[in-house]
Amino acid sequence: MKFIISGKNIEVSDNLKVAIKDKLGKLERYFTSDTEVIVTLSVEKERQKIEVTIPVRGKIIRSEQVSNDMYVSIDLVEEVIERQLRKYKEKIIDRHQGGGSNFRQEFIEKETEPLDEVKIIRTKHFDMKPMYPEDACVQMELLGHSFYVFCNAETEQVNVVYKRKGGTYGLIEPEF
Repeated sequence: MKFIISGKNIEVSDNLKVAIKDKLGKLERYFTSDTEVIVTLSVEKERQKIEVTIPVRGKIIRSEQVSNDMYVSIDLVEEVIERQLRKYKEKIIDRHQGGGSNFRQEFIEKETEPLDEVKIIRTKHFDMKPMYPEDACVQMELLGHSFYVFCNAETEQVNVVYKRKGGTYGLIEPEF
């Protein structure tokens, strides 16, 4: 694998580079040697963040982890990516059957242990009165939530507003 390592508000030391290559190097058993792994490290106050992006045939495998220690963040991101790969192996195989994929053949052919199924443990029902996105943001704040599902009065479609880092808001609209 080819590592592209950069830093924002942090100097990427040789020790960090070695830790990244050692930890994320474990993923080599899944990918071919020409697969690029884009790693971005950043520091904001006490937050030590690592973002890992692995482009694979027009799709991406991505994880972002934050902790108060960069080495802990590196450990967490490797675990998350490995879990993602095992969990979505069947989807990966379906998408890449044409060959020429970035995945090692051994990974695709190897039997894996079944992972825990996703279990929905609670279902909520609620009325969706049409409202404007700005009103939905106010309602979200009043409820103390980080997102809010609503019927957009302008488009009459179900939308989601969410709180972004930095105190701004985002709007998710369906695209048909």
